[in-house]
Amino acid sequence: MKLAVRNLDNKEVGDIDLADEVFGLPVRGDILARVVNWQLAKRRAGTHKTKGISDISGTTKKPYKQKGTGRARQGSLRSPQFRGGAVIFGPVVRSHEFGLQKKVRKLGLKTALSAKQAEGKLVVIDAASVTEAKTKALRSRFAMLGWESVLIIDGAVDEGFARAARNLPKVDVLPTQGANVYDILRRDTLVLTRAAVEQLEARLK
Repeated sequence: MKLAVRNLDNKEVGDIDLADEVFGLPVRGDILARVVNWQLAKRRAGTHKTKGISDISGTTKKPYKQKGTGRARQGSLRSPQFRGGAVIFGPVVRSHEFGLQKKVRKLGLKTALSAKQAEGKLVVIDAASVTEAKTKALRSRFAMLGWESVLIIDGAVDEGFARAARNLPKVDVLPTQGANVYDILRRDTLVLTRAAVEQLEARLK
């Protein structure tokens, strides 16, 4: 499929052929959900923890004798039935990460790119670079282009452009290697440079 290529002055500077096997797949919510859940699970700190009986500081003395009191037998005041005692089967420090097949991850990225293309929210520009690396100048260009929530993916990120975009809310700049499903879906508009399109097609075909 053909798509017009623009520059940051919102002028058409040509067109580009997008590969159907990367940008023309049917949108599958189940695949996108699997990949996003996999990504977010890896981010979780997993530092939640409750105290088991060995973690409670307190006496190890038997509260009262075993027999003859008419009460239930008890061995420790640190047991879970007592106030200030242990927690049974509470969360422990662990990793929430789980595995996901490479082919599913690859299909997820292609599906996310195809979803943006199907919605008409995929924009291809010739290059993501500015002569003046100033946030104010870049903000005015984005306003002219109608970009508010945007992810920009470039083959090799221009340092001045990335620095100018750093303080803009809802604007992310990533290299091609960092392209991922979660970041593509969380922003309204996806902007790719020519170099990014070539590299993504070479990686995903």
